[in-house]
Amino acid sequence: MRVVSGKWKPLILYFVAQGGPTRYGELRRAVRDVSDKVLIQQLKELEADGLVKRTDYKEVPPRVDYSLTPLGHSLAQALVPLCTWGTEHMAEVSRVFAERATWTRRGRQSTG
Repeated sequence: MRVVSGKWKPLILYFVAQGGPTRYGELRRAVRDVSDKVLIQQLKELEADGLVKRTDYKEVPPRVDYSLTPLGHSLAQALVPLCTWGTEHMAEVSRVFAERATWTRRGRQSTG
């Protein structure tokens, strides 16, 4: 679990697994709402953990892409059932999250 901990790592693995080598800009557009700082940090951690391979082509302008290592591919495959579960239960999970948000709002109103 430590290898994929964090809000963005599973999404990064998912998008890199989709189409082979992926440029940084493609990832930035695909993983919405993530800051550049966090995306770079998460990619470095995935690389350090042996899940993602970073290829720097040493060109001007700079060209770098990311791909999954064999270990990364095996983890991405392990995440497929979790993604399937999320898709199949999206309506129910969305309802639960919306209900939870009302608890938070009610808690703030009663203390304010």
